[in-house]
Amino acid sequence: MNTKLWLAPLHGISYYYFRNILLHHVSGIDAVIAPFVPIQSVEKLSPKKWKDLLLENNPTIIPIPQLMGNCASNFKKTLFVFSELGYQQFNWNIGCPMKQITRKKRGCGVMPYPDIVEEVIANSSNMGFKLSVKMRLGMEKLSEGIEIIKRLNNYPLDFIVLHPRFGIQQYEGKVDLKAAKELITLSKHPVVYSGDIVDVAGFKSLTEQFPEVNQFMLGRGILKNPFLAEEIKGIKKEEKDFQRFALYYNELLSMLIILKGKYALGNLKELWHYFSCYLSLEEELLKNLLRIEQLELFMNETNKILSNKL
Repeated sequence: MNTKLWLAPLHGISYYYFRNILLHHVSGIDAVIAPFVPIQSVEKLSPKKWKDLLLENNPTIIPIPQLMGNCASNFKKTLFVFSELGYQQFNWNIGCPMKQITRKKRGCGVMPYPDIVEEVIANSSNMGFKLSVKMRLGMEKLSEGIEIIKRLNNYPLDFIVLHPRFGIQQYEGKVDLKAAKELITLSKHPVVYSGDIVDVAGFKSLTEQFPEVNQFMLGRGILKNPFLAEEIKGIKKEEKDFQRFALYYNELLSMLIILKGKYALGNLKELWHYFSCYLSLEEELLKNLLRIEQLELFMNETNKILSNKL
């Protein structure tokens, strides 16, 4: 069975410049869903401001745009406007657990309201586009996810991305694989599994538990180890991984500085929470690094860390 690996839509991180640099340095990623853009009325929607989705900014893999919102009419209008940029595939995010999203009945916050979910899909499923949904087990209980799957089974979706946590968990606690199995079995659509894939052993365990699934989404796991997709697929490279990591990181650093200047420091700190796992940094060293408030000093310290690994 051929395995298809997806890069997850990591809000605040996996924008076009990150994707282009990652895909330049690693192999094994087959498809991408972009971080979400909000559903808006046409008069407020200006797709050209979404640099992340301009085709010229995505030379390697064209991403699938992800939409966030709960208004059926605006969802349909947003699909049409983005289709004018050249897109024919779209993903709807009803899985985001961030409180500022869910309290507005968006993201995972819409899962307790299956009538709203069905209205959005029913209103847009006849437009000739390929639609998919990214969801969780439910906001608070599995019955929410079961009802959503039953409703979605009535429409011609391309696939469903399932993250087996509840919205109230955020990203904490363990994934519920038993509940995931129930929803995967119930779904008439192909399922992309997403959640806590951080190493080859864990991936193999998932393939054994879900033999019917052949598509998997890598999120935080590929931040912690950019070569995870290669390891999963058994792709061998001649260069040493630490040398490749240094090249990957330095290109990403340069791009962040070009795009954000001194404000790149916040992005770099967030990334180093994950990079520290790959580089096996001691906790105290990471804490000291994250206390730095000057970009130049931060760059000097991270250069030392990388030099010591090479």
